[in-house]
Amino acid sequence: MTRDEVLAICLDLPAAEETYPFGDEVAVIKVGGKMFALVPLSGDPGSVNLKCDPARALELREAYAGIRPGYHQNKRHWNTVDLDGSVEDDVVRGLIADSYDLVVAGLTRSVRAELGRAEPRR
Repeated sequence: MTRDEVLAICLDLPAAEETYPFGDEVAVIKVGGKMFALVPLSGDPGSVNLKCDPARALELREAYAGIRPGYHQNKRHWNTVDLDGSVEDDVVRGLIADSYDLVVAGLTRSVRAELGRAEPRR
């Protein structure tokens, strides 16, 4: 999966928005004002930081060489996923969806209502 594909998947989710709070080199994808994906725009093969349930994060790191603790983020709740083909595209898609759902679930009911979403996607 490429960086552009990751960005497209993220931005296709309801109420997702692309921001650049850290400068032009890092796209931060948010929902309800909260980050669910961080995508560095330089370097090859590329990577994406995604929020993850802490127990599952540990399992994923053991199962995939291309998943490691989140770079420059809370290592308990965030993973960095390398976009080098070592993690199957379907797994990356699922991790993006899980990150989005975790963030939406953490939003207040009023914010979810403003977004037109009373509950997380799953």
